[in-house]
Amino acid sequence: MRRLTNFSFRPSLKNHVRSNLSDFKDLRQSTEGKKQAAVAITICQFEGESSVVVTRRSSKLKEHSGQWALPGGRVDDNETFIAAALRELEEEVNIKVEDEDVLGTLDDYVTRSGYVITPIVIFADLKKNQIVGNPSEVASVHFFSFTELNREDSPNLETIPQSDRQVLSMNYLDDRIYAPTAAVLYQFREVAILGRATRVLDFDQPLFAWR
Repeated sequence: MRRLTNFSFRPSLKNHVRSNLSDFKDLRQSTEGKKQAAVAITICQFEGESSVVVTRRSSKLKEHSGQWALPGGRVDDNETFIAAALRELEEEVNIKVEDEDVLGTLDDYVTRSGYVITPIVIFADLKKNQIVGNPSEVASVHFFSFTELNREDSPNLETIPQSDRQVLSMNYLDDRIYAPTAAVLYQFREVAILGRATRVLDFDQPLFAWR
């Protein structure tokens, strides 16, 4: 695994991330008694720099409304988690990619709300104006740059009385993104960008994400 030092969006970036993910031994978790979901960590270009697509969920949604998220959702019956991530990516933000654009996976993350989330890393060489949020699911679309992902003041770890695990969050501009989304983004940073075999399953989520 190798550290990425140049955050510009270029063809060699795809091979670098794919190589780091291939060297990383990702862990799957049991889905017994839980629902399986998949999220897309989509690498694209924004203002000349490599970035990851993140969204604000619509306030009209029943679950986790208004929260920061990665495009994704529940895995349907007889559907693979990769197929689910690609389907949700197109449905939520109008990004359509091919199987060859899937670079690998990260560890499953088990949520307090009863999901096992599998993160799928995707490379999307497209223009900003091609990315359009579905208003029924997405309030707004944002681009989390690799520079922002690598801020020295991230991640944040907080202690809450309801858990013996620390709650993880990532700073994004003047806001904070909390686990589970933050846990996935943090592991992506550590593994894909910095070349470190960092695990995140032991980090918890804030109380508002437990429901």
